Amino acid sequence: MDMNKITFFTRFEQDILASCKTITIRDKSESYFQPNQVLAVYTNETDRFFANIKVLSVTPIHFDNLSEQHAQQENMTLSELRQVIKDIYPQDEQFWVIEFELVK
Repeated sequence: MDMNKITFFTRFEQDILASCKTITIRDKSESYFQPNQVLAVYTNETDRFFANIKVLSVTPIHFDNLSEQHAQQENMTLSELRQVIKDIYPQDEQFWVIEFELVK
């Protein structure tokens, strides 16, 4: 596994490139990222490179503590965010918020 690579679903590509999506919420398997680490960003579906991002912070969070602020940083409503997370990680309750910025 490439420790400097991260994937996103293609549907999030434009939000990332427009800096509308500034966090990603991941499970324990992707909690190893570190602040100031630069990651190559690829589409999950086709493994196509589309950007570099710099990790600003990695913070643990419980599903019940997700807030409107997290939803805004994901460029969606809180109900949409909760549904997306449950769709991707149906069994999990503990996550990591990875805050990032686009590297231009």
